[in-house]
Amino acid sequence: MKKSKVLGSTLIIAGTTIGAGMLALPLASAGIGFSSSLIIMFALWALMSYTALLMVELHQHADSSATLHTLAKQFLGSKGKWVASFSMLFLFYSLCAAYIAGGGAQFGQRLAYFTGFELSGTSSTILFTFIVASVVTIGTSTVDKVNRVLFAVKLIAMATALSFLAPNVTESYLLSMPIEQGLIVAAIPVIFTSFGFHGSIPAIVNYLDGNTPSLRKAIIIGSSIPLIVYVFWQIVTLGVVSQDTLIENQGLSGLIATLSTKVHQSNLSQTIGVFADLALLTSFLGVSLGLFEFLGDTFNKKKESSNRVIIGAITFLPPMGFALFYPQGFIMALGYAAISLAVLAIFLPVLMVKKARVSQNNQDTYQVIGGNLGLTISGSVGLVIITAQILITTGVLPSLG
Repeated sequence: MKKSKVLGSTLIIAGTTIGAGMLALPLASAGIGFSSSLIIMFALWALMSYTALLMVELHQHADSSATLHTLAKQFLGSKGKWVASFSMLFLFYSLCAAYIAGGGAQFGQRLAYFTGFELSGTSSTILFTFIVASVVTIGTSTVDKVNRVLFAVKLIAMATALSFLAPNVTESYLLSMPIEQGLIVAAIPVIFTSFGFHGSIPAIVNYLDGNTPSLRKAIIIGSSIPLIVYVFWQIVTLGVVSQDTLIENQGLSGLIATLSTKVHQSNLSQTIGVFADLALLTSFLGVSLGLFEFLGDTFNKKKESSNRVIIGAITFLPPMGFALFYPQGFIMALGYAAISLAVLAIFLPVLMVKKARVSQNNQDTYQVIGGNLGLTISGSVGLVIITAQILITTGVLPSLG
């Protein structure tokens, strides 16, 4: 059972990471070339894996059911608690709103395609949200089981798409250099958000009963799977379409259409569409599970069924309402997701671990390698990410993806 839980936790982490952000990678990397994007991906994967392990180190000094909210209050006091709460809520609700908006529309299209039964955009969004909310509200174990099936199908769809694209890779396309140095910095926030899974860590810690070796294994393997997938995805997309063509593409639909034209496969558009749906859905499950656990800890109500329904409503109704009534308004807020993620996944773990190592001073507990130098480097990269996003927002750097 323990091995099964580790496997399930590994897949939840991988499934949460491999989401809609992956589909933006080729567009974000178009102006910087494959080599530059590869270096950035490896660096950010190492950073996010490192800070995730910092969270494991922290959980040794707290209850296994503690969330980031609880940890921040324990190590950083009330101010840290409010910073953590705001960052978590902003990031989670923003991502959930995006997933509901995109997933609801796609769900309606799939339903019509496979059953011939058409729903309005509002109805399909509500039904899609209700289905996911039901799975998350039942519990992490249910999310685990559903995610395993979806993750397996997603891998099949992805492998099919890669097999269509791989024979058409042109080496000269992969050797393209950055057309402008500023684009390298501008691409960092987009690639950074593609490695975000930290919100689901407290739920995984609780699921694995705080077992440190199991958590380390789940995090290292679970975060490595997306890195491998991203490398192959970048090869077959940046290698099939020229740099100039990619830069001219407008959004994911344009990318899919261009790829389909290049490889002359009529089924490719449908295959990538299915993969995109499943990537979004597995990511939505992981993110909403993290939000559910966070709110349950905040209100201290997760045990009884009636309380779980209430927490489920608080988790899903606000982003669903936003997606229904302000479908375009979220685009502006999404640009700030990288800032919230930097606070959530870099600054808070670094500050809390620094405080914990001073106050606990326990040599018998697990401690992530790197010492103060590792913490300093992580914090510095976090500042670069936030600065890059601010420069993009103010128009100093170009907007990507």
